[in-house]
Amino acid sequence: MSAEEIALVLFTVCNSIRIVAYLPQIHKAAADRNGASSVSCTTWTMFLVAHLSTAAYALVNRSDWALAGFFAGNAICCAAILVVVGWKRRDHNNRLRRASRPPLSATA
Repeated sequence: MSAEEIALVLFTVCNSIRIVAYLPQIHKAAADRNGASSVSCTTWTMFLVAHLSTAAYALVNRSDWALAGFFAGNAICCAAILVVVGWKRRDHNNRLRRASRPPLSATA
């Protein structure tokens, strides 16, 4: 096997595993009851932009649909994490707002 073939196999295996590795992060954010406060949206946004730019590079500069597909898949996973975190934070903030409202008086 040539160095190019070894590099391609390693890249393919690592990126295939990486796409699956996003699932626990998505699940953890979805199950969090504190608005997914430990998830950095800045970091995941940077990952999203990096993956999208790599997919664009693969298509425009290399005409490599497989490479673009790998990075588009990574971008989709990053976007999913950001959507789940946004949903959890909005839900958490709404619960906090409802809890801080004074109860309605029955005599009013």
